[in-house]
Amino acid sequence: MINLRKVFVAVTVVFVGATWGSGAVVAQRARTISNPPDAAATTTASVPTPPPAPATVKAKYEGGVIGYAKSDGTLNFDDENRRLVFRDKMGKELFSIPYDAVAVAYADTKSRRPGAASVISSLPLPYGANIPAMFIKKKYRYLTLQYKDTDTQAEGLTSFKLENKETLASVITTLANKAGLTPRGNAFIRRRDQGSTAGSPAPSTP
Repeated sequence: MINLRKVFVAVTVVFVGATWGSGAVVAQRARTISNPPDAAATTTASVPTPPPAPATVKAKYEGGVIGYAKSDGTLNFDDENRRLVFRDKMGKELFSIPYDAVAVAYADTKSRRPGAASVISSLPLPYGANIPAMFIKKKYRYLTLQYKDTDTQAEGLTSFKLENKETLASVITTLANKAGLTPRGNAFIRRRDQGSTAGSPAPSTP
């Protein structure tokens, strides 16, 4: 009788151990199957490249080039002479920046209250009807360029307001490719090993 009990206990232990072991294997396999995909694979999604900018783009010159006030007009890619030209609304060339003189190009965004909203918010309307206009803001997109001005031996900084972020992305990418700039973060720069712009002409006038 004692021997039978020993045999029964031994068989029970073996059975329970085998069952527990198989459960552990199943659990381990489940963890293997549920592993997330390779992180590198999730970060290799290609970022779409903006389409090339047209040869002429509407822009507002915001200042920075000595001798010229803010003005509406167009930015023009003059590939034959390797320069970016700004013309007024009548098509007259005001100044140009050679591609090789551009040291840094980057996009900038500013939130400002449109002129119409500013006017409405200043009107003496009853019951505070003009208060909502005080909180209206619009995002404006700017192309900012840092260039080498050899006339003053100093770096100039100028910017142009463009219509929207899609136009800005196309213009800055196109200019960076034409000028041979290298991307760095959200900007494009001219590396030292790409050559100095000290011999490049300064922004010129017609």
